[in-house]
Parts: sequence; structure tokens; C-alpha cells
Amino acid sequence: MLSVNELALEIVEDMLDFEEELRIESKKLENGATVIDCGVNVPGSYNAGIMYTQICMGGLAEVDIVTDTINDVPFAFITEYTDHPAISCLGSQKAGWQVKVEKYFAMGSGPARALALKPKKTYEQIEYEDDADVAVIALEANKLPDEKVIEYIAKECDVDAEDVYAVVAPTSSLVGSVQISGRIVETAIYKMTEIGYDPKLIISGSGRCPIAPILGDDLKAMGATNDSMMYYGSVFLTVKKYDEILKNVPSCTSGDYGKPFYEIFKAANYDFYKIDPNLFAPAQIAVNDVSTGKTYVHGKLNAEVLFQSYQLVLEE
Repeated sequence: MLSVNELALEIVEDMLDFEEELRIESKKLENGATVIDCGVNVPGSYNAGIMYTQICMGGLAEVDIVTDTINDVPFAFITEYTDHPAISCLGSQKAGWQVKVEKYFAMGSGPARALALKPKKTYEQIEYEDDADVAVIALEANKLPDEKVIEYIAKECDVDAEDVYAVVAPTSSLVGSVQISGRIVETAIYKMTEIGYDPKLIISGSGRCPIAPILGDDLKAMGATNDSMMYYGSVFLTVKKYDEILKNVPSCTSGDYGKPFYEIFKAANYDFYKIDPNLFAPAQIAVNDVSTGKTYVHGKLNAEVLFQSYQLVLEE
């Protein structure tokens, strides 16, 4: 059985060997845990963002960054592919663990979830769990975790605190922006699963998504990073069998579609639960059914809303 924690640990060890080049900083806590700051008190880097994304995906994906244009405007894009989509995206990358300890809060993703089974239903759906003796967690937060936070994670994962490795990046950081766009395939697979498609039928997945500019404000950064996926993220999936329900995957099927996410969130009084969950999806998907050879395309790219979200200033 593949161990997402053991595979991710290899990437963590590479990070620790090249801290200066990656513009990151690690520290050992008193309980022996290792915390790697990828953007809280350090600038981070594109390479750190790639490695953070690979860690989130349990070491089961190839990730790169390229430059391309949207309406003749240059942007950095993340590209990725995985041949273990259910395990890498749902079993590891999905931000399925709200880590709350006293005043500390972070969205937890990455391989440690497969030890703690957060949430258990996901692991029943994909028939996977890990039994490694190390736990690697990715925390989306603007503060670094202390010993109490790590003790909680270690207990939930049934490992020793000294065997916990946490990589941390805020939403409004370079690594944060990269790793959120790096969720493009996961966003598609999550939506497919939510509407009733069996994720075990997905053979492989690849995705491409613009990386949102750094906006400095956490709320606006959250909006822009979501808009990258919802308005310009594209995914190609190879599946054992196509189903008509997959036409409901793209974000344009949501009644909330058409405005920058920050505006939608503000109108909902900053309450996620008032937003149509169907909005959290890629802009476009193409699905290749190997049983028939047909490829089905759903959704559309929308540069206009994306440019509003990115606060783009276009000069003649």
C-alpha cells in the first residue's frame, strides 16, 4: 500500500536541505516536531510552492510552473498531473481538517489526514488509509503552530510529536497562492464526488491554473485564489466510465457564478455556508471515457471576472 506520509517526507527532507535557496525557514519545537515556515515570516518561493503542493498531494503528483498569457497578459500558471487521483487529491490534498487548538486555527491538508481519517467518510469512499509512523501536515495559516497544536495533531494521527512535520503558508503569500492554484485537480474530483460520481473510476488527472497575484490582504487573497480556479482553471481527466452528471461539475453551473469571489463572500456577510457550494469547482473540465473513446467538455474560461479579481491595471 502506498504511504502518502512516507512519500511526502522525502520532499520535506529536500526542503530542509535547501532552506536558503527556497527562502523558507525551519525550526524544531521543544517536543521535537519540525515546523517549516513557507510564508509567515519569510518570502517563500515558486520552488517552495511546488514542493508544498507535492507534499499536499502525498508525493503522488508532478507539479511545475510555466508562464502563459490570458488575453495577451502574462501570468504564472501551475501545471500538474497525478496517476493516483483519488488518493492524492481526496486522501491527501483536500483541506478536510480544521485544526483548532485554543486560539490557533488553520485549515489542515496533506498526508496526515490519512492517519487521522479527517473526515472518515472520505477514506471510506476511496478505500484508503495510511499507517505510517510519521505525520506530514500542511497548514494554511498566518501563524506558526506551537507545541500544543503539534501535540493535538500527533494524538489524532497516533504518532509521537517528534515525528510530526508541519509546512505552513498563509493564503496571502507566494507559496499560499501557488498551493491553492495547485488544488485545481482536487477541486474537480471533490465536486465530482459530491454530486455522486465514484472517484475510484478516475484513472488519472491533469490540471492547469493561473497563480493569483499576491494581494496582501487575506480576505482578498482568498477571493483571488478561488477565482483562479473557478474562472480560469482547467482539468483533463481520464475515467473508466463517463456519467451525464459530470456536466454539473464546472463552476458556471452555480447560481452565484459571475462575480469575483470576494464580492460574493462580502454579500453573504462573510458566511461560507450562505454561498452555493457548486461554485467551488474548476472553470472547465474535459473527461476522456476510455470505455467509449469519447471526450466530453464542460464549462468555460472567463478572463473578464478573473481580471476584476486580480485588480489588474491595464495601460494602453
